[in-house]
Amino acid sequence: MTRTHRAHYGPVWASGPAQQVQDSARRGTVVVVRGSVVDAAFPRPPPEIYNQLRAGPGGAVRIEVLSHLNDRTVRGIALTPTQGLARGDAVIDTGEPIMVPVGRGLLGRMFNVFGEPIDDLGEVEAAEYRSIHRPPVPLMRQSAKREVFETGIKAIDVLGPLERGGKAGLFGGAGVGKTVLIMEMIHNMVGRHEGVSLFCGIGERTREAEDLRREIEQANVLENTVMVFGQMNEQPGARFRVGHAALTMAEYFRDDARQDVLLLIDNIFRFIQSGAEVSGLMGQLPSRMGYQPTLGSELAALQERISNTDTGAISSIQAVYVPADDFTDPAVVHTFGHLSASIVLSRDRASQGLYPAIDPLRSESKMLVPAVVGRKHYDVAREVCRTLQEYGELKDIIAMLGLEELSRADQATVNRARRLERFLTQPFFATEQFTGHEGKMVGRDDAIDGCRRILADEFAEYPESAFYMIGPIDEAKKG
Repeated sequence: MTRTHRAHYGPVWASGPAQQVQDSARRGTVVVVRGSVVDAAFPRPPPEIYNQLRAGPGGAVRIEVLSHLNDRTVRGIALTPTQGLARGDAVIDTGEPIMVPVGRGLLGRMFNVFGEPIDDLGEVEAAEYRSIHRPPVPLMRQSAKREVFETGIKAIDVLGPLERGGKAGLFGGAGVGKTVLIMEMIHNMVGRHEGVSLFCGIGERTREAEDLRREIEQANVLENTVMVFGQMNEQPGARFRVGHAALTMAEYFRDDARQDVLLLIDNIFRFIQSGAEVSGLMGQLPSRMGYQPTLGSELAALQERISNTDTGAISSIQAVYVPADDFTDPAVVHTFGHLSASIVLSRDRASQGLYPAIDPLRSESKMLVPAVVGRKHYDVAREVCRTLQEYGELKDIIAMLGLEELSRADQATVNRARRLERFLTQPFFATEQFTGHEGKMVGRDDAIDGCRRILADEFAEYPESAFYMIGPIDEAKKG
């Protein structure tokens, strides 16, 4: 659904006899207000599902229709606070879903779920407005090409390479570095990324949003970036729909502007969490562990819109909070199924100071096959994982008896593994001011070559500390 650019919802609230006659056909009455849930009665036929309603002074209360209670009454969820809204108040059916602006005029700007700028930089020059509810690209139009999408982060490019036009998840509990890793990817990838970057903050803290904007501005890539936020203090309905709004903006650049789009979502768990809140408010019986019974279909409706075509691709990187570090949580399990790469962050590695705290044995990618990444990359990645796996099995013996009691072969494995662990750490541009280490960006070939040379014992005589927080492997010789 599209329409030409006009003042948003202006005609609905225009004054005058002609406008009052026009509005009377879609004017209703508030019947019940229960928190964020609003029931409204209309003359037959009632508003369609997903239509936006406006109520309160100046239409300040925005409501999305989610169900029909009977042939006259609809039930919707408020996307803005309902304070001051009372039974008997007038409510207007706008006749359309939530519409957001699209076009190149969005670049460098920050928006809320309604597509309204929140950066105090004035009005937006939009090409048009589009509904946030759009179907995914048909399978026949999707591209079957498989290309690696480099990040400049060694642990990811070697052990969990990302896919152009694919979906990658950053899994981890609270405080293990998901947001920092996303900020680093913005710095590394946006600087050399020829397309457009779109950041979607779902349930973001205000501090995180401000930090991110400053980071993008300092990297001189703000003019190629669009930011959409549904902040933590907003209504659950607004947080639930902000991902759909961001995807509508991204689809314009892929389909109309024919550009690649890097879509970063922080945090997809809060999308599921807000959906559970909306489901509870609407009176649906909860499913396993209190989640909404429609969790699978709601997540699929969002994820299936992220795809690549012959004209452009939307490549998505999504932070996924893992509640209580429980990877069997339904929200985490459902998210896993949509991803082409899963990067798992480990609290144990974070406690050892091994940043980024990526768990090499639990992270995986569907791209890590010889036909896609090449035989050399595949063999090196398998050997790295095998070496780290053997080291993990030897840790209990080392703790009880000491390293000296191991055979020479096992000692050599331990030495390689400890050097690999430290080589896979990396100083980030996003944390330079906190750590004092200058940020490093490492190409995939350099990262693979470094791992290969460590496995070949080329650096066996160098101390382990020489490999910690370096870029390419030759920097170990300087340390």
